[in-house]
Amino acid sequence: MKETLSLKDIFNILKKHWKLIIFITLIVSMVSGIVSYFVLKPIYQASTQILVNQKSNMDQLDVNQLKSNVELINTYSVIIKSPVILEKVKQNYGFTESVGQLNQKITINSQNNSQVFSLTVHDNDAAKAAKIANAVSETFQKEIKTIMNVDNVNILSKAIENYTPVKPNPLSNITIAMVIGLMLGIALVFLLEYMDNTIKDVQDTETSLELPVLGAIQKFSKTHEKVNTIQKFGGESIGP
Repeated sequence: MKETLSLKDIFNILKKHWKLIIFITLIVSMVSGIVSYFVLKPIYQASTQILVNQKSNMDQLDVNQLKSNVELINTYSVIIKSPVILEKVKQNYGFTESVGQLNQKITINSQNNSQVFSLTVHDNDAAKAAKIANAVSETFQKEIKTIMNVDNVNILSKAIENYTPVKPNPLSNITIAMVIGLMLGIALVFLLEYMDNTIKDVQDTETSLELPVLGAIQKFSKTHEKVNTIQKFGGESIGP
């Protein structure tokens, strides 16, 4: 293969091996589709919304109290996934998962300057995901009164069963696999060309032998050779 390639050389290489590139792309895409549809287990999601709002007897809105509630969310995000809460969830609701496994299924999301945060659970069972989310929220609301000596947690919305899996996304996986397969195919054909040391044209001959080429013999097709043979021997077909 030449050390430097022009755009024409690159185009010719891709044109020469386009079938191999398409084959690799299709194979990688098919494997991704099979794994996404038949191997990977669907993951379902359920979420609850929790409000942090300290009760006050004052009629006016206390800005400092609001700020304090927002800052508490960071602390609550840690407490809600702690063994203190999750052990109670296991005991009261009979989940077979360990505390560590429950912790991995729970995600806490909050927005800046908002007193509301969401608790999201991912599980292979849509009904179980909703059950865990509601169990953790209810247990947290009950236990936080003792842990922090405050009563400022309210559940705005309970988790419901959602039977639409959030992952895997087969179409997205196949699209990504197509791009990866295409890149692998292109990389492979250039590697094959780089490792191919055979002489293909006059320029390769001059480069390899470092000698000038005095002449070249034109390549004839088998059809052309057969016509010449028939003309030479008076119309009799000789040979294969």
